[in-house]
Amino acid sequence: MAIIAEEFEFVVGVDTHARTHTFTAVHCATGAVVDTAVFPATSAGMDRAITWIRGRTGEEKVFAAVEGTSSYGAQLTQALLAVGIDVGEVRQPARSSRALTGKSDPIDAEAAARSVLGRPREQVMEPRAAGTPAAIRILLASRSLLDHQRTANRNALTALLRGTDLGIDARSSLRDAQISTIAAWRSSNIADPMLRIARAEAKRLASAVKDLTTQLAENHKALAQLTDELAPGLQTTPGVGPETGAIIICAYPHHGRIRSEAAFAALGGVAPRPASSGNTTRHRLNRSGDRQPNRAFDVIVRTRMSFDTATRDYVARSRATGKSNREIRRNLKRYVCRSIFRQLQTTMA
Repeated sequence: MAIIAEEFEFVVGVDTHARTHTFTAVHCATGAVVDTAVFPATSAGMDRAITWIRGRTGEEKVFAAVEGTSSYGAQLTQALLAVGIDVGEVRQPARSSRALTGKSDPIDAEAAARSVLGRPREQVMEPRAAGTPAAIRILLASRSLLDHQRTANRNALTALLRGTDLGIDARSSLRDAQISTIAAWRSSNIADPMLRIARAEAKRLASAVKDLTTQLAENHKALAQLTDELAPGLQTTPGVGPETGAIIICAYPHHGRIRSEAAFAALGGVAPRPASSGNTTRHRLNRSGDRQPNRAFDVIVRTRMSFDTATRDYVARSRATGKSNREIRRNLKRYVCRSIFRQLQTTMA
């Protein structure tokens, strides 16, 4: 398996920021720094950066090791890919490593380049794909914001109704029918200013809750459509819905980004961690990784434990052997991760 230093002539490390990007070109054969330059994080600046890269490396094979390919380096990543330069995503240097080297943009750019020199191409993470996966990420971010806003408005409405007698029983959680009734209230000429203002505010909050609910339903429909377009059949898997399926696709947006099923499990925080001591042999839940796919796997597992017959039978057998609910969920999350990874490899476009 060829490493980056054998497959490419030059590696360009890029330290990305909001206003500028710092580039350092390293010769793979010798490890020498060819040059370092800083360019604005604008379209014109990126064009100048690409011209600089070609001027320092010629027509040789170049690999770009870029930090923040889904944030500050997103536009740069697309620009590099458009001109035929391979791009890999690298993480920021650990703080412990900076104790010896110090901290500056050129140092970080050089560290990004050197971090991939000895690694096989398959072990360098590819940037997140644009197109449909990017659209799904936007929808998920929008859904999270809409859901938080609706919850805040619903809680504010409940608190208002519990503190002011407006003829609505709010001792328990408000039902959708009650919210619809409040949103349909007409303007009132109540003499008491407190009641008049409270009634108007309750109507505003109820209308906002209804509007956000409609937007969430449209978001749910769009997520289902895009998820099915990118990974046909994924939502037919027990426990997988539009939101959980979309979260998983964002973690696995295209073939090649995740090198193996074990790496996918580590990314999702479902790879078991040994926690044995003495005569006790056990594993514990993994607290690392991306918490969004971890949450998706947890929702899938809890859904299966409630409604899937085969999963419920497994839970009963595991409990009979003395396993706790945490251990059972950990095993199931690992199993779900493995099966979904294989499904994505065969069905994802």
